[in-house]
Amino acid sequence: MKKIEAIIRHHRLDEVKDALTEKGFHGMTVTEVQGFGRHKGKTETYRGAEYVVEFLPKLKIEVVVRAEDAQKVVETIMNSARTGNVGDGKIFVSDLTGIARIRTGESGTDAI
Repeated sequence: MKKIEAIIRHHRLDEVKDALTEKGFHGMTVTEVQGFGRHKGKTETYRGAEYVVEFLPKLKIEVVVRAEDAQKVVETIMNSARTGNVGDGKIFVSDLTGIARIRTGESGTDAI
């Protein structure tokens, strides 16, 4: 099993969700996060005073899938979240050693 974490722009969430659902992947967790990468934030002006916003708001999507589906999910997220501009985000793939569904007690890939 694999856990895929994607940091994306807020306005791309619906495109990513729809693309994953269309491909048959129906579960995800979404968290609001803040961070910066190469773009290192941005300068804004408020009432004539300039200030730097270092941490920009993003969304983190977490999806757990069978190992054989991981590359398909990564490609789907990448294609639907991409705008072509700096700050589009990152995707992280991790191995999962276990998973359990609380309601039924199912474990392993049956719990996905």
